[in-house]
Amino acid sequence: MGEAHRILCIEDDLQIGTLVRDQLRDLGYRVEWLVDGAAGWARFNTGGYDLVVLDLMLPSLDGLEICRRIRRTDGYTPILMLTAKASLEDIVVGLELGADEYVTKPFRVAELVARIGALFRRLEADHRHGAAAPAEPMLRRGALIIDSAKHRVTLHGKAVALTAKEFSLLATFAREPGRSFSRGELLERVWGSEFQGFDHTVNTHINRLRNKIEPDPGCPHYIRTVWGVGYRFADLGELEA
Repeated sequence: MGEAHRILCIEDDLQIGTLVRDQLRDLGYRVEWLVDGAAGWARFNTGGYDLVVLDLMLPSLDGLEICRRIRRTDGYTPILMLTAKASLEDIVVGLELGADEYVTKPFRVAELVARIGALFRRLEADHRHGAAAPAEPMLRRGALIIDSAKHRVTLHGKAVALTAKEFSLLATFAREPGRSFSRGELLERVWGSEFQGFDHTVNTHINRLRNKIEPDPGCPHYIRTVWGVGYRFADLGELEA
């Protein structure tokens, strides 16, 4: 099932870590498990991991800081958070830092396995789509240039570092300027039908995206809020104004 996938698990609870490691290995995944945050971060930097299962509360370096560091240099490796903090605030912070999924403790192993499987299916679907899709011309939207072939965005000629989800969101908006998208539509298009998170996931990613591309994130020029509906990209006339 998962013989091609290499997973790094960083979890300091010995019972949970043993359970996660053994169950995922039984399914054919190659799993490495570390109990210390700093050691886990160092191991991630050796490269080659297809997914990170990351506890938030860790000794020496907490999971949120590890997530932040990963996303500074790696926008594509999926991160699944394990957290005993079930509050919306803690989950939102993790998603804002770039986590792709979350599972709250206590959890059923079947739920964890399903979430990991869904992450890999979405990743593989993205790769298939990218390989099969014809070359898309660069999108020029005001000072933004979106190059899907190179997965690159520039603003006023300067490169903008985006995660895979941020890039997909921006490209989805920019392909249809002026069109309003509900949060549900964006979840379907960017995260896929198997995503089991909540609509606020869209909000957190859009906030991060705005912080990277908007001159004034509090008064967005590119990604506009449509109250009671969702979001839209400014139409071409608004960009030229």
